[in-house]
Amino acid sequence: MIHRLLLPLLLLTSVSNAGNWPEWRGTAQGRANASGLPETWSETSNVAWKTELPGRGHSTPVMWGEQIWITTAFEKPATPEEAKRRLESNTGDQPLTVLGSVSLHVLCVDRNSGKILHDIELLNVKDPQWAHQLNSYASPTPVLEEGRLYAHFGSFGTVALDTKTLRVLWKNEELHVMHENGPGSTGVLFGDKLIAHFDGSDQQFIAAFDKNTGKVAWKTARSGEMDPRAQQRKAYGTPLVVTMNGRPTVVSSAASNIYGYDPQTGEELWKIPYGELGFSMSTVPVADDQQVYFSTAFGKSQVIALKYAGLKTPEIAWRNNKNAPKMCSPVLSNGLLFYVDDGGIVSCVDTKTGEALYRERLGGKFSASPILADGKLYFCSREGVVSIVPATKEFKILAQNTLDGPIMASPIADGSALFIRTDKALYKIGK
Repeated sequence: MIHRLLLPLLLLTSVSNAGNWPEWRGTAQGRANASGLPETWSETSNVAWKTELPGRGHSTPVMWGEQIWITTAFEKPATPEEAKRRLESNTGDQPLTVLGSVSLHVLCVDRNSGKILHDIELLNVKDPQWAHQLNSYASPTPVLEEGRLYAHFGSFGTVALDTKTLRVLWKNEELHVMHENGPGSTGVLFGDKLIAHFDGSDQQFIAAFDKNTGKVAWKTARSGEMDPRAQQRKAYGTPLVVTMNGRPTVVSSAASNIYGYDPQTGEELWKIPYGELGFSMSTVPVADDQQVYFSTAFGKSQVIALKYAGLKTPEIAWRNNKNAPKMCSPVLSNGLLFYVDDGGIVSCVDTKTGEALYRERLGGKFSASPILADGKLYFCSREGVVSIVPATKEFKILAQNTLDGPIMASPIADGSALFIRTDKALYKIGK
C-alpha cells in the first residue's frame, strides 16, 4: 500500500490511454502506447497521409478516438509604424514577431483519412503581445477529455469547447502577464480544475480554472525570490501533478524556484530555490516513485533530481550541469533519464546518481520534446529530421528520417502510427 501511494498519479501513467493522446506528451511523461512503428520513412514512403495545415502553430496534436485536434493561428502583421511603437516598451533584445491581430483556431482532423473535419475560431485578439520568432501564437497544447477540449493561450485567453456539438462552452480572458516572447505554457487537468502557469516579466503566478464554468478557482502568486532583471523572471513551463507520499501535489517549475501546490486550493506546500539562475523553461518535469526530474533551462542551465519519497519537504538529490535542455522535456525509462539539448547533444543519465552514461551528438537544433515508444526514443529537430535511438545505456542511431519543413511540435504515437506536425503539415507515419 505504501509503495502504491508513492507512485505518480494515473493521470501521469507510463503510457497514454489506448486510442487517446489527451495532452502534451500523452499523459505528461512522453511515453506512447505504440508498437510496430516504421523505422524508416520519407515524403514518398511509409506516409499514410499528409495534410496541409492552415495558419501557423507549434502546439502538439492531441487525439481522442478517431479525432485529432490541433491549434493554429492566423496572423495579421502589424505595420512597421505599429511595430516600432509597440516595441518601445520591450525590455529584451530577442528577434520578435509583432502582429496587428491574431485569430486563434482549433482544427479537427480525421485520424484515418487526414481530412480536416472542422476549423473553429476560439479567440480573436487585437494588438496581441509580440512573440519570439522561434515561438508561435498557438504553441500551448490543448487538453482533451471525453466530449471536451480545453485550449489555453496564456494571456490571450482560455476556451472550453464541446467536441460533439462544436459549441464554445466558456471563455476566460481575465488573467494577464507580459509573456515577452509569447505564450508557451500548457494547461493540465486535475479533477474539476484546469491548472496553468502565468510567469511573465511583470508578475508571476499559477492559477486554476473551474473546468465547468471557466471561472478562476484559485490564483497563487509566486513567493520565491526573483532576479531583479525583468527578462529573467519569466518562464514557460507546464505543471505536473504527482502523488507525493499520498498527497496529490502540483509540481511547478518557474524562474529561480520549483514549487509544490495543493491542486484543489492552490496552497503553496513547499518551494526549492535552484541556487543558480534559471528561467524561460518551456519544459515539463517527469517523475518516478522516488524523484522528480527537471531542467532549469536558461541561465546556469542544469538538470536537477528532486527527491520526495518519505520526505515532508523535497530535497535536491543531484545536479547535472552538462548539456541541460532549455526547451525539450526529458523522458524516463527503466531507471534512465534521456534528454536532448538545443544543439542536438543527447544524454543518458542514471536516475539514482545523476551520472551521465553517455553524451552523443545527433546533429541539428531542437525545440520539440522526445517521446518513448516500443523501447525507442524519437527526437525531432528543427531541420525536419527524426532520429530514432534505443532507450538503453548504449547509444546507437537506428535511423534518421527527413520530412519537408521544420519540426517544432512534439510528435505523438498510438497503435502502429506516428503523427508528426511540421511547420506546414500534419503527417501520419505508418503503413
